[in-house]
Amino acid sequence: MALLELKNMNITYKVGKKRVFAVQDACMEIEEQDAVGIVGESGSGKSTLAMGVLRLLSPRIADIDGEVLYNGQDFLKLNEDELSKLRWKEISVVFQKSMNALSPVHKVGAQMEDVYRIHFPKAGSEEVKKKIYDLFQIVNLSDRVYELYPHELSGGMMQRVSIALSLLFSPKLLVLDEATTALDVVTQGQILSEIMELQSKMKLTRMMITHDVSVVSSTCNKVVVMYAGRMMEQGYVTDVLVHPKHPYTQGLLRSFPSFTGAKSDLRGIPGSLPDLSVKPTGCVFAARCPHATDQCRSKLPEMKTVGNKWQVACHLAEGENNG
Repeated sequence: MALLELKNMNITYKVGKKRVFAVQDACMEIEEQDAVGIVGESGSGKSTLAMGVLRLLSPRIADIDGEVLYNGQDFLKLNEDELSKLRWKEISVVFQKSMNALSPVHKVGAQMEDVYRIHFPKAGSEEVKKKIYDLFQIVNLSDRVYELYPHELSGGMMQRVSIALSLLFSPKLLVLDEATTALDVVTQGQILSEIMELQSKMKLTRMMITHDVSVVSSTCNKVVVMYAGRMMEQGYVTDVLVHPKHPYTQGLLRSFPSFTGAKSDLRGIPGSLPDLSVKPTGCVFAARCPHATDQCRSKLPEMKTVGNKWQVACHLAEGENNG
């Protein structure tokens, strides 16, 4: 059984009288100790998908339907008490913009203690401090960070604090939402390497949201390619990023520079994302696809199986329909 499974998950934002279909018919499986990268252009629904899975979107601004099964239990049907026993303890998240994650007027250690006591209110001070020091060691931070204020830390140190916070309750599933985007290349490389070591040591399952295909290719074993709220292609990194079958995946890879092998001209994908408040009659990528046919413009493509755990939503792909 998959650790996390999405079945026809839809997320619709409510903007006045308008409805924005941010995620549509999302289906995916994440098995234990998988490292799954979710990639796509800005606005493709990656972060919305993660926030929907964690139920961090207020019902006042978004409607969510479908199924989000964690160990067979539907996250969308849990009440707040049931949810509080799983969220952060079983599933945790590292958000974007870690520099804004903590209060600027309280020391790092005191803030982490407060978070720990939300779930373990009777924990003694020495017990909590030891737990935090142990986490600092895991993410390569000095114990002195405990007594520092957030503004005294560099961007890389703040990111490590955010990762330590996410690991406070030893979760099984860790979601990283553009967790290294704001860092310089050297620091990003260090933290990505540390994240992979953490996954091995703590037997973590990881969902990594990023627009950087190179991050996924070097740190994940599976990839999901999203565009305009829909999953275009998904499977093992060694399949999808080496022999992409969906025109959108091919376009993404052509727009990213390669540091090895033959050099080729970088080419962006012409056009822009469609209006997500209008449901398309055909493939959502058809207007930008160089291979689109009349069928592509008039009929929504079904997800097809084209290999081992390899699926593509394209009329032009040869495979077995799953829908």
